[in-house]
Amino acid sequence: MTTTDRIMYLIIVGAGRIGNRVIELATGDGHEVVVIEKNTDLAEQTSSNYDCLVINDDASKMDVLEEAGLEKADALITTTNDDSTNLLVMMLGRRYAVPRLLSSVREPDHISLFDELEIDFVESPHRLNGEFLYKTIQRPGIKDYMRLDGGAEIVEIKLAEESSLIGLTILEAIESEKIADDLIIVAIYRHGELIIPRGNTTFEAGDTVTVLSKEGIGKDIIQTLKTQ
Repeated sequence: MTTTDRIMYLIIVGAGRIGNRVIELATGDGHEVVVIEKNTDLAEQTSSNYDCLVINDDASKMDVLEEAGLEKADALITTTNDDSTNLLVMMLGRRYAVPRLLSSVREPDHISLFDELEIDFVESPHRLNGEFLYKTIQRPGIKDYMRLDGGAEIVEIKLAEESSLIGLTILEAIESEKIADDLIIVAIYRHGELIIPRGNTTFEAGDTVTVLSKEGIGKDIIQTLKTQ
């Protein structure tokens, strides 16, 4: 079982390099996955390689998304090379009130369109990878993600106003066991400025905190940073 603590129903649009990685991770974790891929060769390859339903059609058509089970989807992820297709699919997902919408964005000029719809997206090329998309679906609130050798992970997450860390110093948070002592606060971005954290650095609402964990960033860590 993954950090979501339950099996999710995921619709993944696009089975190229990025989509393929998302499919690999999601099916490997036992989630119920439906893939929509317009390219016949990619669709057949995906069907052969993974335990998932593959629909060889155009995801920008409402009836195709309905066939994929949009009304019961926990998340809709678009990974195509066409931003217009990605945007349209996200709009249709919004119409069906899909709980999580996440898309890749190829052209920086198109970012504002996704931002206006309040859709989670991966915009910069170095972050445009399937693992980041999948981790974002698993762990809402993550702003950036990197996996290191040996299982360690680095994430960026924005501190919510409800977080119990607000007003505490890093040392106080460790002493009160709100964050584990083996969790390293690498950096804090506040009002666009980089803060190199020390033991007496105080957490503030809205801080974007970069965290390193040797054992990987679990649900409990994300929840602590966001709320609790």
